[in-house]
Amino acid sequence: MNLSGTTTETTMDYYDNTYDYNKSDTFEPCDDENMDLENFSSVLKPILHSIIFLLGLLGNSLMVAVLLRRRRRLRITEIYLLHLALADLTLIFTLPFEVASSVAGWVFGDFLCMLTGVLTNLNLLCGSFLLASIGFDRYLAIVHAVPSMRNRRPRVVNLMCVSLWVLCFLLSLPNAVFLSVKNLLNESSYDCYYHRFEIHSHNWVVANRILHHVCFFFSLGVMCYCYTTLVITLFHSQKSHAKRSAIRLALLVTLVFCFCWLPHNVTSLMQTLEELQVVEYECGSVVLLNKVSQVAYSLGISHCCLNPFLYAFVGVQFRNELLHLLCRLGCLPLVRGPLPTRYSVSDGTITNSTNVY
Repeated sequence: MNLSGTTTETTMDYYDNTYDYNKSDTFEPCDDENMDLENFSSVLKPILHSIIFLLGLLGNSLMVAVLLRRRRRLRITEIYLLHLALADLTLIFTLPFEVASSVAGWVFGDFLCMLTGVLTNLNLLCGSFLLASIGFDRYLAIVHAVPSMRNRRPRVVNLMCVSLWVLCFLLSLPNAVFLSVKNLLNESSYDCYYHRFEIHSHNWVVANRILHHVCFFFSLGVMCYCYTTLVITLFHSQKSHAKRSAIRLALLVTLVFCFCWLPHNVTSLMQTLEELQVVEYECGSVVLLNKVSQVAYSLGISHCCLNPFLYAFVGVQFRNELLHLLCRLGCLPLVRGPLPTRYSVSDGTITNSTNVY
């Protein structure tokens, strides 16, 4: 979930352009440092995003393939995982365009500019809400196991996920209105950014950042509350082995989400405050903030390649099915018999089973 209005060219690039446009007379000495920032972006970002693309495509594709093999027998949590993997793949689809744009400028035309911008924002909103939904579902399943079962039917969950997709798509559509390809002044390359409608596009960038800030901190709050209550509930349960495993995973999910996205949202919030003229930064601070922001954004989107390992690959049953799928594809020797079972938490019960948490 970038939770701050990102397109193929990240919000940090727009921040630079806006800052120079508004204060060009007073920040001319920053030109050399901005050139250093461009070199920083063109070297580091393509490498990081290429690695994220390869890992994310592999992990999420395997996750979707395994879940679709038994799509009629999916448990509630796995339905959320399937939608989460699809949301992550929408972001992964945009990364090759961003890598190419960082190296050679935008050469893919207006349509792909608008499409990648909408898909990026769609993932960042939908992925965040789905993570919060997974936490809330596990809260219902474990903390309020009996009363919640009626509301956790597969049809209801699928309808909720589809509703989230539609809502997030509608919230992402304005990006297509303002995104366009434009030749930069004194540059031979083109960039894909919010160039249409001038001041209105600038207002949308700020509004979109605020929307993503609200989305991130809301999702983080839901996850913290639900997983904290879940940990307390499991702490008082009788099965100590299942308790320790579930508590570790609940803490890991929350910590990884914070580790990946909190730095980006903090730096992006600092930029938003400057855009709203709440604070002012000196030239050197602006350049440093933009460097940190680009690294923080890359760290944030790396979450899309960590999700399969956090939510699915830790499950014994899932790994068993993955191995058999790879055997069918000829990638591994034939695997005979199930893997050993272990304690896990699955859809509201704590049992000795092979179910995914």
